[in-house]
Amino acid sequence: MANSFRTLSKTLIRSFSTKSSHQNHHQKTHKYLDPNSFLGSWKTPNDPKGAEKKLALLRRDYAKQVKNVRKEYIHEMELLRLEKLRKEEARKEAIRVANEERKRLKAEAAKVRAQERMVAEEEFRQTLLKERAEKLENWRMKRTLHENKKKEAKDLVRRRSSLWIEEQELESKIFSAIVF
Repeated sequence: MANSFRTLSKTLIRSFSTKSSHQNHHQKTHKYLDPNSFLGSWKTPNDPKGAEKKLALLRRDYAKQVKNVRKEYIHEMELLRLEKLRKEEARKEAIRVANEERKRLKAEAAKVRAQERMVAEEEFRQTLLKERAEKLENWRMKRTLHENKKKEAKDLVRRRSSLWIEEQELESKIFSAIVF
């Protein structure tokens, strides 16, 4: 019982949900043709030849009307097809334009990123050159300072070596020079 209820409920739900909105819309907006004048128009004539003539006329008129309805239907279907084709072309064109716009924006963003990257690289190069120049200047300054100290030490040694040292002080000077 429970199983049959499930299957019944599933089919009911499926039947409600499978109808497309297009089909529902079509059923609500469909314009039916006026009742046909042939229905109920037959009056039985007295002679059979008159009946055959009348029947032939009815058939011919009916065939003409069916032919006209078919022509109208074909014309409407062609209009619908052309409208659908036009909408599809418009959609494709809109997609193409959107893609071109997206590609253009992407290319512009890439150009901007490339310019920013080049500016950053140039700043980095300038910073490196500046640091190298500072290091070179610092090295030269230290080198000249070191050379000046050496010269002063040599001058000091020359001045001291020219002084006469007494023997008593000689031992203490040698000893102090060894210790330091």
